[in-house]
Amino acid sequence: MAYVCAICEKKNVAGVSQKHQRGVAGKRWKKRAQATKRLFKANIQNVTVVIDGERKSMKLCTKCIKRIKNYKSIGNYKNILMA
Repeated sequence: MAYVCAICEKKNVAGVSQKHQRGVAGKRWKKRAQATKRLFKANIQNVTVVIDGERKSMKLCTKCIKRIKNYKSIGNYKNILMA
């Protein structure tokens, strides 16, 4: 699998980077920069997780890692621990 969270399926999102949205004191810039395309990347980590006594290596987003540490379960996984 590519750059995707194994549990919540969070992935990269395309967007627009824009500079000089506003000028000084709320006035517009005379020459505005172009809006350029960019990627907003999810914070994905390689983690070893224990699921039902079996160790698995998964790519998880940091939000899912935090949920596992707090609740010891997430989604379809009822008993999950950080290894």
